[in-house]
Amino acid sequence: MSKLSLRSDGDRHVIVARRFKASPEAVYRAHIEPKIMQKWLLGPPGWTMPVCISEAKPGGKLRCEWSDGKGGDFYLTGEYVTLEPFRRIVHIERMHLPDPTPDNHVETMFEPDGTGTLLTMRMTLPNAEARAAMLATGMEEGMEASYARLDGMS
Repeated sequence: MSKLSLRSDGDRHVIVARRFKASPEAVYRAHIEPKIMQKWLLGPPGWTMPVCISEAKPGGKLRCEWSDGKGGDFYLTGEYVTLEPFRRIVHIERMHLPDPTPDNHVETMFEPDGTGTLLTMRMTLPNAEARAAMLATGMEEGMEASYARLDGMS
């Protein structure tokens, strides 16, 4: 049973929510510290992230490269817009599959939830077509696998 909630909102938005056992501080750090990101942000089993650059400051660059070891490599580039330590991250990202996707504006909130954290992510795409294309990539399966890995680290 999935602990991930993913739903569409309007024509351009995707809302993701998940609870974690770890504190907001730990879940926040796991989203910006490259060494930690490389351990959990891998998608389905069999993938690795050999490159992770995360300059966690407004205007800082983000680059993650994934490999399945079978030529299925792809990468993400982006920029951080706003960082409120342990509470909120706003960034812009684009996947390169190999061509770049339209900009995805992502706001991630980290709220205390008992002894853990409620993560809520709001993705904003330029239009309904871009949102549909993003959802068709199988991102939900990859997110669930990655977040289960992160939750297991706490």
